[in-house]
Amino acid sequence: MKKSNTSIPHNLRKVFLALATGTLIPLFHPIPTQAEMVESPKAIVDEVWQIVNREFVDGDFNKVDWQRKRSELLSRDYSNPRQAYQAIEGALKDLGDPYTRFLVPDQFEALTNQTSGRVSGVGIRMAVDQRTQDLYVVEAIRNSPAEEMGLKRGDRIVRIDGKPTALMDLEQASEAMQGDNGSDVRLQIARQGESSFEVVITRAEIQIPALDYSLRQEGELNVGYIRLEEFSSNATEQMQEAITSLQDQDVSAFVLDLRGNPGGLLFASVDIARMWMAEGEIVDVVDRRGGHRRFHANNSALTDLPLVVLVDGNSASASEILAGALKENQRATVVGTNTFGKGTVQSVHSLSDGSGLAVTISRYYPPSGLNISKNGIAPNVIQNISRRQQSQLRDDPSLIGTSSDPQYYRAVSVLRNLAFFPVENSPVSRN
Repeated sequence: MKKSNTSIPHNLRKVFLALATGTLIPLFHPIPTQAEMVESPKAIVDEVWQIVNREFVDGDFNKVDWQRKRSELLSRDYSNPRQAYQAIEGALKDLGDPYTRFLVPDQFEALTNQTSGRVSGVGIRMAVDQRTQDLYVVEAIRNSPAEEMGLKRGDRIVRIDGKPTALMDLEQASEAMQGDNGSDVRLQIARQGESSFEVVITRAEIQIPALDYSLRQEGELNVGYIRLEEFSSNATEQMQEAITSLQDQDVSAFVLDLRGNPGGLLFASVDIARMWMAEGEIVDVVDRRGGHRRFHANNSALTDLPLVVLVDGNSASASEILAGALKENQRATVVGTNTFGKGTVQSVHSLSDGSGLAVTISRYYPPSGLNISKNGIAPNVIQNISRRQQSQLRDDPSLIGTSSDPQYYRAVSVLRNLAFFPVENSPVSRN
């Protein structure tokens, strides 16, 4: 089974061991039979070649003779999987597409867990205080073991299983937190105003929230603020819950924050666009044969209240599909800076040894038909943010979506003035 994905892999399993199809051409080396490749690293090499041959968006393979490439790859002897992986990576690099990539088993498992929205752990988000270099809790995820044990924002994590965190970077600390469901991890915690204490937390499967939302009182406006982190498999359900809950709280306008969102599942971006748009085209997906698959709104919008979308240079892929559709259908005002500029869709495959392959299968275009690759989506209202402000928001995420966040502050200003500058006529402005 495979799934179209605009950025990162989904938890899918499918093995491709088919022999080459199509017109045969003379080869310089004999190709091993399928029987000869069973239990050999060559089997993975040929799996990858077959998928790329069948699906890669560029039928000319970046002017690489892909049939000859198969002959070259299978003529080599691989004494271990690592050698085969290196050969695969080299072959994919020749295609000139950074998004067609091979993932070793550990990478593939990590990314599939991320996109599925579920991981094994204790359920905390951590950060490093740039002033003291202390590791601290940013958030205990709702209904997680960490929340049940009473951990809260600001708690300093002094030791993990007896090892001082002062000797760890954030990645090492995250790895130390990981483990099998049902296993324990011991944390020494320092909390302001209290003596240091130790907690033993049992790891469990955690559903990672795809978004956070809250109602913000901004003068006369009740602003529904939604920060969407990624387009994972549970993002659609959580977005529906967020919009519905905020409307029940008498929200008068929305800010949808896509800053830093790297993308995710194509269909999640389409489903979420339909929650905001009553009509109009969302995206046009074009395969290597020139076939078009156009997605449209289907009169299932949950709200027609004023909307501002926040984007930046790290808003990519599915984020750009959503931002582009809302902007070009004049459903929202986009505020921030140009988005990343990733205009392709990947299909993700799990290979027979637990490794994975993401292969670019199509290109996508916003309703205008513009090619956004490397250009991105331009905001209606340009609002830059200084490095100092970026550092401040990174060091203290609680400031995101407040008056200390200049892009959010500009979004609120836009909402206040929408009556005077309708979306379809709003000028591009700069700070």
